[in-house]
Amino acid sequence: MRKVNRLEQIVSCFQSVRTGLLERFRGLRGDTGSALVEMSLMLAIFGTPLLLGTVETATWVYGSIEVSNAAHTGAMYGMTSSTIANDSAGIIAAAQSDASDFGTNLTVTPTVYYACSAALGGTQYSTQSAATSACTGAGDHPLEFVQVIATAPVTPPIHIPGLPKTFILSGTSVMEVEE
Repeated sequence: MRKVNRLEQIVSCFQSVRTGLLERFRGLRGDTGSALVEMSLMLAIFGTPLLLGTVETATWVYGSIEVSNAAHTGAMYGMTSSTIANDSAGIIAAAQSDASDFGTNLTVTPTVYYACSAALGGTQYSTQSAATSACTGAGDHPLEFVQVIATAPVTPPIHIPGLPKTFILSGTSVMEVEE
């Protein structure tokens, strides 16, 4: 008889737990399941374009950084001396080696120009003699600069309708040539 009472106690305990759980889960009847369905539909509708837009934007940003860094590398190479500033092939090679993802698709345009030290943002001269004759006054002398413009076409891995298939990214760097 003792075993039967013990068994009845265990069964009674399980029934009370079951009743308590059923009471808790009765509130889940009705519309609560539809919220999960609505959430999954919203993620499918808005999540996919958001993900694709993020991939597209990341491609633009990465390409832009790569092109700007290539222009900066070319200008750093050219700024080391007047002789190297006029070495267009060397500047182009330095810039293209920095942007190895683009290879020869990276177009690099180096330019050397001169400006007066008193008006750096002023007139740009193509020759040192023109700058020397224009830079007059106390402490005004010509300074040599190298400007490198790098451009490259970027094609994102995912094409979004309404946007161009290929973007042209550009980066510019200007540095004073060390004498």
